[in-house]
Order: sequence, then C-alpha cells, then structure tokens
Amino acid sequence: MFADRAKIYVKSGKGGDGHVSFRREKYVPNGGPDGGDGGSGGSVYFEIDEGLNTLTDFRHIRKYCAGNGEEGGKKNCAGKNGEDITIKVPEGTVIREAESGKIITDMSGENRHFLLLKGGRGGSGNQHYATSTMQAPKYAQPGQPAKELELMLELKVIADVGLVGFPNVGKSTFLSKVTNARPKIANYHFTTLNPNLGVVDLPDAKGFVIADIPGLIEGASEGVGLGHEFLRHIERTRLIVHIVDAASTEGRDPIQDIYAINKELAAYDEALAGRPQIIAANKTDMIYEKDSDPVEAIRTEFEPKGIPVYAISALSGRGVRELLYAINNRLEELPEKTLTFEQEFFPEFHFDTGNEPFTVVYDEKEDEYVVEGPRIEKMLSYTNLESEKGFKFFQEFMKKNGILEQLETLGIEEGSTVRMYGLSFDYYK
Repeated sequence: MFADRAKIYVKSGKGGDGHVSFRREKYVPNGGPDGGDGGSGGSVYFEIDEGLNTLTDFRHIRKYCAGNGEEGGKKNCAGKNGEDITIKVPEGTVIREAESGKIITDMSGENRHFLLLKGGRGGSGNQHYATSTMQAPKYAQPGQPAKELELMLELKVIADVGLVGFPNVGKSTFLSKVTNARPKIANYHFTTLNPNLGVVDLPDAKGFVIADIPGLIEGASEGVGLGHEFLRHIERTRLIVHIVDAASTEGRDPIQDIYAINKELAAYDEALAGRPQIIAANKTDMIYEKDSDPVEAIRTEFEPKGIPVYAISALSGRGVRELLYAINNRLEELPEKTLTFEQEFFPEFHFDTGNEPFTVVYDEKEDEYVVEGPRIEKMLSYTNLESEKGFKFFQEFMKKNGILEQLETLGIEEGSTVRMYGLSFDYYK
C-alpha cells in the first residue's frame, strides 16, 4: 500500500544534571567542589534517503526519541552526551507541526539534512559556582528539558510533469508506453490508487520525470474520491498534461471534462490553475463519426487560451512521440528549480521561554539602533529573512518581544537604520 501521510511523535533528549560533589582525598579533608557537568541531550534530525519512496515505515513506528544526557560525576567528570536520532524520509517529504498544520521544513532540493529539535544543554556542576565567599557550593544546574512535537509527514512527489484527467481516460496506458513505470491497468474507475512515477528518455533530448496522478472527479478538491490524497502530488510539477477522452467512450463531453478538472485544481490551490498545461486528446483511434472532429473542437476551445492540444492514441502510439517532444520543449522554457514550501513553524521559537536577555541601544557614532543578545542571534540563525513568511515571522518576533516598543521609546523614526549583528535594515511602521 502506497503511504503518503503519517503522524509521528518526536522528542529530543533531556540535558543531564550537573553534579554536586567535593574532593575527598587523604590529607585534604576539606577539598573544593569537583562536580562535573551533565551531558547534552541528543538532537532529532531528518535526512533524505534516496532509497525510500513512501512513508510506509512510519505506519509501524510512530515514536522517535533521542537519548538523554547523563548526569555529571565526581572528580570533574562530565556526563555522557545523549545519542542523536536521525529519521530517514523520502525526498519530497513536507514536515508539519500536527496541531497547527504549519510547515516546519520541506525535505527536498538542497535541504538534505535538517536539525528539527536540538537536545537540552547539560547543567553545570557545582565546581562552576565556587567564589571567594562561597567556597563549597552545594548546588548545581539542572539540565535543560527535552522538547517534544507531534508531526504530520506528507509526501509530495517530485516530478517535472503531472498527468491529470478523469478516471479511465488512458493516463496509465500512456505512462506505461512512454516510461519505465508499470502501473496496473484495467477498465474501471480508480484503477490507479497510487501515484506512479516514470522517467521519459528521448533521443537527442534531456528527458523528464512524469507522474500519473490517480483519476480526479468533481469534488476532488473537497476530498471527494480521495481527492486531497492525490492532488498534493501535482503541487511540485512544473507542467500539467491534461489527458482527455476525445472519443467520449463513456459518454462525457471532453471539453466539459477539462473545465471540470481545472476547476478542481483551482479550488485546491489557485497556483495550480495557473501552471502551464498541455492537452493530450487521447483515444483518437476510437473516433468513428466522420461528420464531427472532437479534437478540432478541443483545439478551437483551448488553443486561443494558450493551451496547445495534441491528438494521440496511447494504445497504438499514434501522435505520442510528437507530444513527448512538445512536453520536453515546454519544460526547457520553464525554470528547473524544484518547488519547495517555505517554513511557517519555527521549533526554536515555539520552545523559547523568553529568559535569554537582549539589549536595544542607540549608537550615536554610527547613527544606528543596535539590537543584540543571544536570543536575537538564535532567532536570526533559524529564520530565512529573504522569504515573505520568514520576514513576517521576524516582524512578529520583534513585536511580541517588545523590541519595537523599545525602539520607539528610544525615539526611532521611519527610515532609521536598525542593526542586528551582520544584518542592517531601514525601520518603517
């Protein structure tokens, strides 16, 4: 069974507690503190495994925990660090925070290895707390707590081309003829219940990856007929090839079929409706009425809208070669970059207790407002300010933590420069 969604629980390791102990040696009756530091807890990583293509494994194992750090020991011995855990997923897996549904990361493109939850820092032993006035401290720092999240994993296959259309229009037949994929084919609706991927190799051409998306029906965008289970797999495709039954073998109007499917694509994701399309008018070998030309009717309807139409017979192979080269040529005109989904949920910020300090000051010499502190530095390290969602998160962080209020108290005006470590930007309300 193809699995493209899974819900799992992950937990980083707790930091080990610092130890309280004192030197006890012969002739040294009152030795100083020698409690060691606790070990750091293990972190939770995600990594792409090229050998995986489904999320099936996560239906059997749903809980993933990194190791806890060990407590520090006597004689300044540090505790052992907890073991990290690396969770392997297929390329194209989108990881969401389960409750909010917000995206944490998209395991595709250059994102091959991702730190999801950092293990808790180990606590300091009592040796660190000795002072001239407190030479025998009887306390140590506890380790930082573990972090836990419920995640929803969602696989969105990575392909250049997505085949869409009503059930039984010949998508699986087409895919089996032009690629190395071997989908099961039968004459009934929803015969294809799994997205099938295949590679098209063309002489004197680059070739491309094509995905057969199971047959859609009206209401698919609302989940009717498992619509949501399948529509997610065409979100990354650069080009949509719409296969239609030009011969109307099941009594449907091919033109109305195309409009119906495009309506479902738009209802699911408006961006899909604007994705470049090519129409493949299939089953032309079964057109027997000589007084009408359904392929020409489809061309008249859609080619003025900028959607080219190709007449094919997937069964006999007629017109298929011309269609494949047309697809290849169109792909060469489109950007090659894999569509990736932006981060919306930031685990570090989610677990931020707000205890780490920061400062907001005015630098008269440079005529800049300077915001610094470990909390600010950490926030900048996991925020992509070049993305719209990342910058929105950054603004929310500034507002929520009172930084904007402090800047206004210092008399900041629109157009003034704010500096945060290596980052400088102009302030506007």
